[in-house]
Amino acid sequence: MPVDPTKQDVITTFQWVIEIDGLDWGFFRECSGLSSEHEVVEVKATSAKGIDFVRKTPGRLKWGDIALKRGLTTGDDMWKWRKAIEDGGIASQRKNGSVVMYDYAGAEVARWNFKNAWPSKYGGPSLNVGSSEAAVEELTLVHEGIDRIK
Repeated sequence: MPVDPTKQDVITTFQWVIEIDGLDWGFFRECSGLSSEHEVVEVKATSAKGIDFVRKTPGRLKWGDIALKRGLTTGDDMWKWRKAIEDGGIASQRKNGSVVMYDYAGAEVARWNFKNAWPSKYGGPSLNVGSSEAAVEELTLVHEGIDRIK
């Protein structure tokens, strides 16, 4: 059934949070990687009439890594989670989470749930004595599946 575009508002990206194991990890300034894709398998064949063709079929399913950026704070939750992985704690550090978007009134309008995530990369701020920009830290999460539920 066609959707009437005049009756839907575009969701803006100005207000969203990350939840990890049901706890709000606060507001981030950037999030990317909410994606999935299939590897493409090309099967080359020749028809009964001698015509060569390529049939493309879906191969292995892959999930995008979730890349997060936020202003550096005095909290060190992201660093500690990554450090636990560095120290060999992968079995106890896999966590489920969500990326949750809100509208202007604060109502939830979109949610992506991901499962068994762990931080594969942490990046601290770039420092420059001549700049007055906010310090930014980055975290890359790998996971075992993502689902948009709203």
